[in-house]
Amino acid sequence: MKRQVWIVIACALFACGAAQAQGPGAPGAAGVRWQDLTTEQQQVLAPVRDRWDSLPPGRQQALSRGAERWQQMTPEQRAMAKERMQRWRDLPPEQKQQLRARYQRFKELPPEEQQRLRENFRRYRDLPPEQREELRRRWEEMTPEQRQQVQDRWRQMTPEQRQKARERWQQMTPEQRQKTRDRAQQRRGGG
Repeated sequence: MKRQVWIVIACALFACGAAQAQGPGAPGAAGVRWQDLTTEQQQVLAPVRDRWDSLPPGRQQALSRGAERWQQMTPEQRAMAKERMQRWRDLPPEQKQQLRARYQRFKELPPEEQQRLRENFRRYRDLPPEQREELRRRWEEMTPEQRQQVQDRWRQMTPEQRQKARERWQQMTPEQRQKTRDRAQQRRGGG
């Protein structure tokens, strides 16, 4: 049961925003009374029952929403959530702080930009593992200046141009893709 609470906390931190979940909440935000939680939420959150009234209102709200989501998850989703939470617990504190800061920057973006990033992540996640690994490897090999150039070019493209670029890339053979990479590397002065 204690493990479930940590998973609910992790879900709350990522889904509701780490800053809100850790801070006192919005000015004037009301907390959630223990009695107002459903029986199922109380069961999931039982390990924090003794501290519930001392938690900041924002954290109470995030935990109650997380417990509600937990109850709605399938066993497979719960297993994935447990795995993510374990990975989170295994991270060094500096990396956790970097991720919290990155998430906060994401939450400050306009909604359209957030949606665009979510769509890009979904597309990336749906790629075959070999393509994801290749993209990751290539990104890591770039200098910070090259990464910035790629990001700037991508941001300047319209959604239609981006879609056309994706389609062209998907239609290329591995050899054509490599030639395209080589030409881009030469234009950037890297080879």
